[in-house]
Amino acid sequence: RDLGKLTGTGKNPLNDQQVQAMLSAAKEVAAGKMDDQFPVDVFQTGSGTSSNMNVNEVIANRAIELVGGDRFVAEKPIHPNDHVNMGQSTNDTFPTAIHVAVAMQIETRLLPALARLREELAAKARQWDRVMKIGRTHLMDATPLRLGQEFGGFARQLELSVARARDARDAVLELPVGGTAVGSGINTHPEFGKRVAAALVQESGIPFVEAANHFEANAQRDGLVSCHGYLRTIATTLFNVSNNIRWLGSGPRCGFFEVVLPDRQPGSSIMPGKVNPVMCESLMQVAARVMGNDQTLVVSGAAGGQFQLNIMMPVMGQTTLESVHLLASAVNAFVDFCMVGLEANEQQCEAAVEQSLSMSTSLNPLIGYEAAAKLTKEAFASGKTIRELCLAKGLLPEEQLAQALDPWKMTEPQG
Repeated sequence: RDLGKLTGTGKNPLNDQQVQAMLSAAKEVAAGKMDDQFPVDVFQTGSGTSSNMNVNEVIANRAIELVGGDRFVAEKPIHPNDHVNMGQSTNDTFPTAIHVAVAMQIETRLLPALARLREELAAKARQWDRVMKIGRTHLMDATPLRLGQEFGGFARQLELSVARARDARDAVLELPVGGTAVGSGINTHPEFGKRVAAALVQESGIPFVEAANHFEANAQRDGLVSCHGYLRTIATTLFNVSNNIRWLGSGPRCGFFEVVLPDRQPGSSIMPGKVNPVMCESLMQVAARVMGNDQTLVVSGAAGGQFQLNIMMPVMGQTTLESVHLLASAVNAFVDFCMVGLEANEQQCEAAVEQSLSMSTSLNPLIGYEAAAKLTKEAFASGKTIRELCLAKGLLPEEQLAQALDPWKMTEPQG
């Protein structure tokens, strides 16, 4: 109510009845009760004026109904421009709405989803900390590690993703409202932007602030580009983690098969009994879509901002909200239908360790790199393990060899 009265003087002052009616109407719009009154497509004028006036007109007409007036008369008692749009311009209100919507969706949907996945991965890391397996670099056998360590690495990736999601939210906390048409604040009160930001903080709990410079805030959407850049990085992480889990579950007889993926659906229309890593591939596709969406933000942010206004805002807002929605939904589905029920194939993991030629790495300090490399090549050619060949050649005493080839000692630094 106070916000309206800031500029409610002159030809069209606001009274308490009008303010209350507009407030009630706006709440109905926010609750989705008027969704059928918004036919405007996202691909419209680049400022978002079509959508902004759509909102103004719906709020004004509904407010007129609430006060018992006739919304079809020419002289409207509550006017979409004079009253609902008072002290505002599409050029500051529309990007403000985008920032608020994106920040709230990140806060309420994406952050909890990423935190769920982080906790699930961390739980698997603790559960599987005693499961020995072979590492792989370049898809080739490497030195041993524990399955728990591998999943601990995934958990850390998600921990960083949570931090990046917070950074994404923070990138859109500055609000352009108060700048009106070109950033000068014409036809608004000097405190309008500050008070709107304070009201939004109280309503949402998110620390929105008035833009430090309204000319920058009206003209550029760099904050939104930065926000989506963090989303792209999160998508990259999710693609990596889900693809690694997909590889670990490959098989069951001719792949790695170090983890057992939950059986969610028949995998083939022709091959009986085949099971595919559907949830991993679903998340990977979502990640790819978000990476593609980022190009839309980059192009729109760079090419869309001329002088005092960016003219690509509708597609930037819609694309960013789509990315947040897709990431949150896909991550929750991945937790529910892949991580919950994912099992370790301990026997398969541990069997590969003894067969690995990279076990010779631990012999470097004892026999030297060249001798260890020669031993590795001979083991591969003969089909023997490193241990078997060392014993046959008598390269080291059996007790010393056992200590050197203890895979547990290879998973931590040894002084």
